[in-house]
Amino acid sequence: MADANDSRELGRRLAFYRDLGVKQLWTGVLPGAPEPSRTEPAQAAAPADSQAIPPVASGEALSTNEVHSMLPSIIPADDSLGRIIDDIGDCTRCRLSRGRNRIVFGSGNPEARLVFVGEGPGADEDEQGLPFVGRAGQLLTQMIDNTASKEGIPIRRENIYICNVVKCRPPENRTPEPDEMEICGQFLFRQLMAIRPKAIVALGGTAAKALLDEKTGITRLRGNWHKWRDIPVMPTYHPSYLLRPYNQNAKREAWEDLKKVLHFVYD
Repeated sequence: MADANDSRELGRRLAFYRDLGVKQLWTGVLPGAPEPSRTEPAQAAAPADSQAIPPVASGEALSTNEVHSMLPSIIPADDSLGRIIDDIGDCTRCRLSRGRNRIVFGSGNPEARLVFVGEGPGADEDEQGLPFVGRAGQLLTQMIDNTASKEGIPIRRENIYICNVVKCRPPENRTPEPDEMEICGQFLFRQLMAIRPKAIVALGGTAAKALLDEKTGITRLRGNWHKWRDIPVMPTYHPSYLLRPYNQNAKREAWEDLKKVLHFVYD
């Protein structure tokens, strides 16, 4: 069975080509293979200006990795945060675009050694076009600045890069739907690959699910290192969860997670 992460990456690539206007992926004959009967085109393709895709013998099953090798990379060779913003444009790829005021791409140091990934913009973020500027964002800033200061680590929030799984505010701050996360995931994927941080903090269950493809709850995932591609990921609680008055234990756990991350990245 193909690895789930490979399948998700393939899905992101095909969605990316679809957004570019590509309609078809043609199959054909491998060199030296018997001439098969005429086959119908499959519903996906590489961009028209890309290199020709190697033909595939009729009826031959391909692994996900083999398909990946046939398709151009989702990441341009000279990718950058600026280019990703240009590619997003005035995005209308999913239903979240209908109710948003602003696209919230990300903020912070584009060469950061540490990236925080949240769920999606809230009302304040949607108004200002910046991630984590409301109450949850203010708490996150305090957590980063105060913990770094107490641990003797000379960094502040502006030294870190912060973004979200989805770039538009979900209605009434609901959890993003899987298809919305999948569509926006191609841009999150490119953000992380452009920055190439030493570590990533996944804030909350939605971010952890998007990065790790895990069904396990955040309470069990937090505090332990995981991997996104080859980059260590620390899942922890979302700051909005920590704002609730009955979550005092969660606050202490989140601070311990952050201490662990800061020492790993900056020591």
